[in-house]
Amino acid sequence: MLNHYKYLNENTTKWVTFIHGAGGSSSIWFRQIRAFRKEFNVLVLDLRGHGNSKPALKDAWSDDYTFDAITNDIIEVLEFLEIKKSHFVGISLGTILIRNLAEKRPDLVESMVMGGAILKLNFRSQVLMRVGNVFKSVVPYMILYKLFAFIIMPRKNHKESRLLFANEAKKLCHKEFIRWYKLTAQINPLLRFFRAKDIEIPTLYVMGAQDHLFLPSIKRVVKAHEQSSLYVVENCGHVVNVEQPDDFNIKTISFLNTLTA
Repeated sequence: MLNHYKYLNENTTKWVTFIHGAGGSSSIWFRQIRAFRKEFNVLVLDLRGHGNSKPALKDAWSDDYTFDAITNDIIEVLEFLEIKKSHFVGISLGTILIRNLAEKRPDLVESMVMGGAILKLNFRSQVLMRVGNVFKSVVPYMILYKLFAFIIMPRKNHKESRLLFANEAKKLCHKEFIRWYKLTAQINPLLRFFRAKDIEIPTLYVMGAQDHLFLPSIKRVVKAHEQSSLYVVENCGHVVNVEQPDDFNIKTISFLNTLTA
């Protein structure tokens, strides 16, 4: 089972579950936990191969790295903790997992907060993925990861986010990085489906104004999906919860409170 941490609030039965992105871990939410646990029960977890969720011996040679398989990891934790329904907050690739969870098990998802959401890979993103695919087996994965991080988060004020994710990614082994990278082969048809299908779950997209790769597509999706809204954080790049944590926390908690009032 995935490594996870829960923070209980005896004054509520509502849960918020945080899902990090590829190369991160539950530690990227350290600026959210204190604020959110004042009003909700909080669950944070490490996705497989990340943080303290080390691959089990039986999985050492498994190639079962699909979005559905990783989504099922999350469901397993929720069922173990007997969490019947939760708000979900994700960042980057974690938003894809949350949207997939909402498709597979909508009964578990009260709402979705999608930070630095990915719903389409533009031309530059596609080129980046193809270059990485060519070199992923021969170039040390940390070099590729740092290159990706710099292209996604290029500005000076994005430096803290780049360093945080690089430090977390060092905990991955090369084989684990390759497994996660192979997920990109599945991503285009999945994102196309998510863009096309509106879902009857309240959704807030929280995007940095400087998130040049992913913000344009989110603007188009929000116009088309009735249950979705968008909040743009000024002077901020891709990892909104790290770069502008106070703004992120205030807006997100306000959104969740309107749903639970």
